[in-house]
Amino acid sequence: MVNGTENLLGEFVGTMVLLVFGCGVCANLTLEKSKGQGSGWVNIAIGWGFAVTLGVFTATTLGAPQGDLNPSVTFAKMLVGIYTFPQFIMTSVVQVLGGILGAAIVWLAYLPHWEETKDPAAKLGIFCTAPAIRKMGPAFLCEFIATFFLVFVIWMIFSSKFAYGFPGLNGAADGLGPYIVGVLIWALGLSLGGPTGYAMNPARDLGPRIAHAILPIAGKGGSDWGYAWVPILAPLCGAGFAYVVATALGAFA
Repeated sequence: MVNGTENLLGEFVGTMVLLVFGCGVCANLTLEKSKGQGSGWVNIAIGWGFAVTLGVFTATTLGAPQGDLNPSVTFAKMLVGIYTFPQFIMTSVVQVLGGILGAAIVWLAYLPHWEETKDPAAKLGIFCTAPAIRKMGPAFLCEFIATFFLVFVIWMIFSSKFAYGFPGLNGAADGLGPYIVGVLIWALGLSLGGPTGYAMNPARDLGPRIAHAILPIAGKGGSDWGYAWVPILAPLCGAGFAYVVATALGAFA
């Protein structure tokens, strides 16, 4: 179980790193006159996979033993008993704050490119997600499914039952966890990212959406608050269901 507030600095800085690299790859591929413009969805998925790996290393180094970077992951771990409810709330708040800071840093890094880019929706897409087909029910379902597999597979990766034929191996080998989770994010983007942009993470979506709303971004439009509840609520529900299924299958026994 996590002790007190020991994880908060790591979760804040780790989530900031996540969004610098995550929103950064979106900016690189989207903004006019960026050298990476038009590189495609595969690079988006790879970039987000790397972003998670680097964020987890940062979080754990700075005192967050779990390295969640994601309120839906923290919520699922609360259900297991790793966090108390107040710790879940505090951790989620600092994750969102880290998301705001990370997105703001990306805005600064690409400062002259915002004015060159005329499409407000493209600018918003650098910060937060939106459905390819604007139907809330299917978008909710996609985010629910993607987050279910995120959390469920994380538990399979780190289960004490995992040995892969090697005697004495107890869970994922030390030091490999962040890399394996990065591959999982990459895989989810390639497989389930198309309908919604695969937020799976309230802090990843809400933090940068707030940054978009408050930053003086040249030529920006609205922040699409009408959709914002989907990448908050659906990942939490998907994570909760992952806990139910993993428990029923005996993953924690």
